[in-house]
Parts: sequence; C-alpha cells; structure tokens
Amino acid sequence: MNEVGIPLLSCLIAWPLLSAMVLGFVHSRQLAKYLAIIVAAIELLLTLIVVYRFNPQNETLQLVEQYRWIELLNIHFEVGIDGISVWFLPCSALLILMLMLSAWNAVQYFRRLHFALLLALEGILMGVFCATDMILFFLFWELTLPAIFFLIGLWGIGPQRRGAALKYILFMLFGSVPLLFAIIMLAINHVTQVGGSIPQDLAFSFPVLLLTPVEDSLQPMIFLCLLLGFAVKAPLVPFHTWLPTVSMEAPTQMTALLIGLKLGLYGILRYAMTLAPSAAVQYSWVLGVFGAVTLIYGAFIALQQSNLRRLLAYASISHAGLVVIGITSLTMQGIQGALLQLLSFTLVTSSLVLIAGFIQNRLGSTDIVHLGGLAKVMPKLSVFYFLFTFASIGMPGGSSFPAEFLLMLGALTAHPSLGITALVGALMCAAYSLSFARRAFLGQIVHKGVAQLQDLRPREFALLCIPALLVLLLGFFPDVILESHRVTAEAWLSRLVNQPIFNVTE
Repeated sequence: MNEVGIPLLSCLIAWPLLSAMVLGFVHSRQLAKYLAIIVAAIELLLTLIVVYRFNPQNETLQLVEQYRWIELLNIHFEVGIDGISVWFLPCSALLILMLMLSAWNAVQYFRRLHFALLLALEGILMGVFCATDMILFFLFWELTLPAIFFLIGLWGIGPQRRGAALKYILFMLFGSVPLLFAIIMLAINHVTQVGGSIPQDLAFSFPVLLLTPVEDSLQPMIFLCLLLGFAVKAPLVPFHTWLPTVSMEAPTQMTALLIGLKLGLYGILRYAMTLAPSAAVQYSWVLGVFGAVTLIYGAFIALQQSNLRRLLAYASISHAGLVVIGITSLTMQGIQGALLQLLSFTLVTSSLVLIAGFIQNRLGSTDIVHLGGLAKVMPKLSVFYFLFTFASIGMPGGSSFPAEFLLMLGALTAHPSLGITALVGALMCAAYSLSFARRAFLGQIVHKGVAQLQDLRPREFALLCIPALLVLLLGFFPDVILESHRVTAEAWLSRLVNQPIFNVTE
C-alpha cells in the first residue's frame, strides 16, 4: 500500500531503470544523449516533488510503499523516506544530471550504453536511499557494482582502468559478505525474540528490526559486520586504497560520483548505529578513533600529492573521517553537521572533480608539473575552482562552514580530543588545498600548452553555476537542510542515548 496514493518512490526507482532499457533501442546516438538528459531532468523534478511532499515534523517513514515479493521469507518491496534520506534523493539526481552534461562530448564510443548505464545507476541509487527492507537495500547496494565496473572498465582514462575496475569490485565484495551476514543475524534474532520459527517469522523490514530487541551478546558482532561492510565503501582507513587507484584510472564522471557520493557513510549513519545501538554507543570511541586516523592520514597523504585527481581522492578520504567523528559524538550538533557535510561534500567535491576533468580533457594531465598560471588563461574556471576550494576548507559563506562548525562543536562537547583532531584536520585541509591551488593556478605560465588552453565553454559554465549557487545558498541559509532533518535526528539520537551504557558513562 502507499500512504499518498501515488507511488512516487517506486517511480523514482523505475523511471530511470526503464528509460535505460528503452535507450538501447534508440538508433541515433545524438537522440539518445538528448533523451538521457531529459530523463535525468524529469528524475530531478520527481525528487523535488518528493521533498515537497515530505513533512519535516514527522519522524517516522513517509511516502511508504509495500508490495509482496518473496512471501516465503517475508521479503517485501518496501520503500520509504525520512529526514535522513530525503535530501540524498535530489542531491543524487542533480549529480547524475551534472555527470551526463559533463560527458556530453567526452564519450567517443558506445555512447548509448554509457548513458544507459548512468541512468540505470541513478535508479539503483534511488533504491539504496529509499529501500526499507534490508534485503531490498542489499540488492540495490550490490547492483551498483556491475554498472560502476563497466563504466570504469570501458570508459576509463588510465592504462590500468580494467585493473582499477576489478580492484573496486573485489573491495566491494569483501565488504558485502559481513553486511549480508549482519542482515541474516538480525532476521534470525527477530525469530528468537518473538518465539517463532524459520522461515515463517523472519523479518527484514528496517522499521520492524528497529523495534526488535537485540541481545547484548549479539550486538557487537552485528555492529562490527555492519561497520565493516560500510567502512569499505566510505572508505575508512585501512580500506581506502581502492579510491586513489580508481580516481586516476576512471572517467571523470565515475570519479566525481565515487568521491562525492558517500554511500558508506550513509550506511553507517542509518543502519550500523541504529540496528545495534548498545554496541554503537559502547564502541563509539573506537569508531571515533578510526575516524580520527582516517582524517589525519588522508590529509597528510594529500599534502604529498602532485596530481589534482589523486589529491581530491585523499581529501575525500580525510573528509570521511571528519564525518565519522561527528557521528560518534552522539550529539545533535554532530549528527546534523554530519548530514549537512555529506550533502555539501557531494556538491563541492564532485564539482572540483569535474573541473579536474575539464583540465584533463584540454591538457591531457592534472599533474602539477604540467600546470601553473591557469588563472591567466582560464579565469572563469579558476573562479569556480577557488570558490569550491574555499567551500571545501570550511570558509564562511560556503556550505561546508556550518557543517564543519556543527561537527567540531559536537566533537568538542563529547570528546575534546577528537574535537581537537577535527580542528587539526581542518587546518591540514586548508594547507593542501591552497598549496596546490597556488602552484597550479597562480604564478607564471611555464608550459606552452597551458597558454593555449580554452576557458570554460558555455555548457560547462552553466553546469558549474548550479552547484556554485547551491553551495552559497546552503552556506548562508543552512536551516533549509537542518530544519528538515531535525526531528528525525532527534529520534535517531534518542534511540542511542537511552541505551544503559550511555547513561552509565554520562
């Protein structure tokens, strides 16, 4: 059944998936590109309708749909949204649309397949954020792998692109095993708690599992498995090595998606912390230490980088650690800052990767030895680069400023040592970002190839204007996001702070 009569969330998932299949029957490659853009634009409009229909004062799941699927195992096609997931829908839709526009003339072969895979990936991502049945969520989680594998392997820009695609798949499959194991343990635990039998009383519904008590002896294992499954995709140290490799070999579109859209952190926030709450509170300090190590390690390695794409990959890893620190603070400031930072990071870092792609297409490299003086010949691109760079380091006026302020406030309140680590990480972020910007964009033109570069084309300029305006809007008016997930964040936090171990430590 559906609460509102119109299956909006099912449409969000089905529309790009069905369109991707139809695209294969379009013979004209030029027409296929235009149709893909139209489909992505309609998808973005649908996500905005979902946001409009969302009631921020309601902490429960909204726009819920449930359809029979595998009745023998009590597995259903069940979708819904809350304050945590709602803004990821338009953010993901906008990102896919931006990626399509950036790849308008960059794809030279198999164009219909390329755009069809992007549309299919968009529908799958919508399923990841909307699914409230854990098996359905796991299905969408795994379906991202083949699409990304082919997008990297077929259209990568590096000589080792197929190896990078294989490395990505192997890392993700490594994380999938404990994730599925945790889901099965949760379902069996439900059978034990209700005194039922397998398979009749298995439960995979996320709302049902939230209400099912989990034995204290079982919670650490479930929490560890969930955390391991999501940490690989976040990525957190030491599971991060796939991202720098992929960033150098993958096409710009895939690099922007994998660096900017943090599905692993979303999983930690939504599932790992809530399905095993006692263990999450008990071992939050351990997760916080992993976050701190990831933050400092990523920033330190970024300081050593001479290639912009690899620098952005390590910056992404470092920022993942910062978000984890905010989550483990178990404060309203920390959780709201983490959510805002995830959305801001998608806009800011994805745009920086696209700018790196524009430079790569023109010059054939983003290494510092081939750059220098870009601001003289590419002033428009340079303005956007510095805007997004200042936003990424948390300068006032950018979307990351309120996010990082809340993150650090929450961390300093709960764990002063982690709060100080977050401050150090922010300083290191400014160091590696501004140092590279100074060497690449300022100073004299050293190489003749730079002097002949063309500035942003009208399509590229319009493409970057959209995230730039959103970054400024969220920087000056963060309440647009903060108020929409405040009630859900309070419910999320109350589930954790009411655990006995939390009360004892307090």
